[in-house]
Amino acid sequence: MNLIAHPELLDLLAASHALGTLRGGARRRFETLAREQAPVRAAALVWQGRLAGMTELQSPVVPDAAVWTRIRNMIDAEQAQLAVARQRNATSAAAPPQGGWLRSLALWRGAAAAGALATVMAVVTGLNLRDQLQNAPAIQYVAVLSDDKASASMLVTFDPRKRQLVLQRVGSYDEGADKSLQLWALPPGGAPRSLGVLDHAPALRLPASESDVRVPALAISLEPKGGVPSERGPTGPVLFKGPLIEKTI
Repeated sequence: MNLIAHPELLDLLAASHALGTLRGGARRRFETLAREQAPVRAAALVWQGRLAGMTELQSPVVPDAAVWTRIRNMIDAEQAQLAVARQRNATSAAAPPQGGWLRSLALWRGAAAAGALATVMAVVTGLNLRDQLQNAPAIQYVAVLSDDKASASMLVTFDPRKRQLVLQRVGSYDEGADKSLQLWALPPGGAPRSLGVLDHAPALRLPASESDVRVPALAISLEPKGGVPSERGPTGPVLFKGPLIEKTI
C-alpha cells in the first residue's frame, strides 16, 4: 500500500511508531519506508517531536478517583490473601514446602504493586498525552532537511494558526560559536529568500506567513555569525536541504 496516498493511515502508523505500540514486522516495514520516503520520515519525526514534550516538566495531574479505588481494592485483597496464608500456616501440622506459599505471595504482591503502579502511570500518561495532543500545533507544511548523505538533520514544520515555523534539530551538527545556520526558501525560478537565522537551541520558532512557505523546497546554509541579508542569498555552503511537503491539518 502507498502510505503517502493515505495520509490518515500514515498519521496513525507514525503515532503508533512513536508510542511504541507498532511492533514486529509492521514496525520494521514502517521504518524501512521512513528511510526510503521523505513524507513517511517526516510523519514519524513529527510524532516523535509531539511526544517528546511529555518528558518536559508537566503540571500536576490528579488521577481519577477510580484509580485510587482500584489501588485500595488491591491492597485489601493483598491483606486478605496474607491473612488466609497466615491462618493456614498456623493450623497446618507440616511446615510449608520451602519457598511455597511465601514465594507465591511475594510474586502476587509484586504483581499487585506493579499493576497498581501501571494503572496510575497509564492514567496520568493518558491525561498528559490527551493534553499534549489537544495543544499540539497544527501542521500544514513539513520538511526533513538532510545532508548530501541523506542523513536527516533538521525537521521543519509550519503552524498556520500561530504563523510560525518550528525547527527541531534531529542531527548532531554543530556550527560552532563563530558561525550561524540560516534557513532559506527556494522558490521555483527565483532567488533564495531568507526565512531566518537559527540559534544553537535544539528547537526554534521563527515567524512566517503561508506565502513565505509556499515553495517547493527549503535549505540551510552555513553563514557568518548572525547570518547575511536575504538579498545576498547564501554566501556559505548549503549544508541541508529537502522538499517542503503540504499535508492535511
